[in-house]
Amino acid sequence: RWFTHFYVVSVLWNGFLLIWLFQAEFLGVSLPSWIQHMHHALGRDSQSKDTGKYSSYYDHFSALLVLLLLWLHSCRRLAECLWTSVFSNCVIHIVQYCFGLAYYVAVGSTVLCQVPTNVRNGKELSMQICWYHFVGVMMYIWASLHQHRCLVILANLRKSKSGKVISLSHSVPSGDWFERVSCPHYFAELLIYVSMAVTFGLHNATWWCVVMYVLFNQALAAVLCHEFYQKNFSSYPKHRKAFIPFVF
Repeated sequence: RWFTHFYVVSVLWNGFLLIWLFQAEFLGVSLPSWIQHMHHALGRDSQSKDTGKYSSYYDHFSALLVLLLLWLHSCRRLAECLWTSVFSNCVIHIVQYCFGLAYYVAVGSTVLCQVPTNVRNGKELSMQICWYHFVGVMMYIWASLHQHRCLVILANLRKSKSGKVISLSHSVPSGDWFERVSCPHYFAELLIYVSMAVTFGLHNATWWCVVMYVLFNQALAAVLCHEFYQKNFSSYPKHRKAFIPFVF
């Protein structure tokens, strides 16, 4: 339940960044000086000179779209933490808690730093939209829907038919992607970040580093959960993988 704090921070911080980027994209407002200093410190200015003006048009819109998707993802996860999930009495380590808070600040800043500061495009919105924006958004919606369904399934294991919480114990989930993997909500999280990489046009190396972090982080959590199920439930389905259907 302390993950709720992560999403509160993400909604506020990334919403703030989204407003600034929206103003820069559509209203011609310059990004604040502290953002430009951050770009300079990370070497973004030199990168933007190499990419060329044409690709920079798409960098602007792609970053805006990815930041919007990240913000919407945080909003949904916050709502699920508040009104859907039923948490047990497990605790979180203080290091993990502090890291989680820093992560959601850093990941939004990472998106913003993909925008060249030396380009003011002024192009029509229809001129900036590319095929991979459509593919990325559709993949994002698909993965988000399945993640929500899986979280609802987990929550319902601890509720009566009337919706009242009757237990905090663990049970074996079934339905949707649970038929193939033990932790489909973790797999969906990975797909959500991959969808953002697609939205970036598949060529953003920085965001692929974020995807790799999410891959290893979620895979580790999935393996631990999978081992817990196998240890505590003798009749646990043997065909289920831990994280990726049919693979891992």
